[in-house]
Amino acid sequence: MRAAARSVVVSRCVRGIDSRGLHVTNLAALRAALAAVAVPGTICLVDGFAVPEFGHEQRAVVGGDRTSAAIAAASVLAKVSRDRFMCRAAEHHPHWDFATNVGYSTPEHRAAIATSGVSPLHRMSFDSIAYTQLALT
Repeated sequence: MRAAARSVVVSRCVRGIDSRGLHVTNLAALRAALAAVAVPGTICLVDGFAVPEFGHEQRAVVGGDRTSAAIAAASVLAKVSRDRFMCRAAEHHPHWDFATNVGYSTPEHRAAIATSGVSPLHRMSFDSIAYTQLALT
């Protein structure tokens, strides 16, 4: 973080993701993040997909986290920020052990859903074999 000229973390709520879809929501969040850190006259590198126009030149780089230090750093920042959020969420939603599984579909996480149902943080639009096996309604 000390080496970064600019950084920003953009998050979106679960109900917004469920209503708009993950891909659309991700692109909108990425667009907002790029708009916040973009420097006029430079090219914004985007991992995988071009984002809707935001007033700066961009280049989609497939596999960008393997070929661009800036994209890799952004991926790490996003992952670490999400993991920290999930650890804080564990304090408010203790039945799902978010501090350990950080929301990934581990066997323990699926067992917690089977026992306690879903939390307000679970995306109901998530198309997962874990969700279909649990027959959530």
